[in-house]
Amino acid sequence: MTSADAAPQDDDLLRDARQLTPALYTLSRVLRLRGVAEAGLPPLPPSDLELLRYVLDNPGTGTGAAAREIGLHASNVSTGVRGLVALGLLRREADPHDRRAVQLYPTMDAQHGMAQIENAWAEIFADVLALLPAHQRAALNDAVPALRALGAALRQSHPTMSD
Repeated sequence: MTSADAAPQDDDLLRDARQLTPALYTLSRVLRLRGVAEAGLPPLPPSDLELLRYVLDNPGTGTGAAAREIGLHASNVSTGVRGLVALGLLRREADPHDRRAVQLYPTMDAQHGMAQIENAWAEIFADVLALLPAHQRAALNDAVPALRALGAALRQSHPTMSD
């Protein structure tokens, strides 16, 4: 394949990405903003919600690792941890290998709260999916494996990013 042959494909990929990314961003933003409120939980800043989700997925993580993985400054993560501990959503434990470090664990309230948020997200989507024609619902359902693969590829290509 010559560079002339590659250019149209690159242009097509860039065009597709420019159409897809704003749509995905909008979906993400709506979920982030409405899920907590519709679950009836106190509002959390987006960075705290990201931190909570990360700790739920990676119990025992440290603040430095969490900061790297979710792309925040360590000071912002420390502030978020203090707030989430005060809300009873995270607990800190001394790292058994380094007493100067802490490990973060979600509480049962965090697990229950995230389940409520995820249920609210599903209800938000279900209400809106019901408004779409059957062929669009089917197309979205068929896209789930591709979207999961896209997420995995994004994480692999940027190893400091996480869910």
